[in-house]
Amino acid sequence: MKPLKQKVSITLDEDVVEKLKVLAEDCDRSLSQYINLICKAHLKQLDK
Repeated sequence: MKPLKQKVSITLDEDVVEKLKVLAEDCDRSLSQYINLICKAHLKQLDK
């Protein structure tokens, strides 16, 4: 069973959002999926 997701609202700079949208599309993912991947990778780095 997939872990539950929690909806959150954040405010990002417009240029950041536009770049993230392009990167997400390049990976064939939604913006939220891509941001989730980035956050997970960052948190994993912090644990090292």
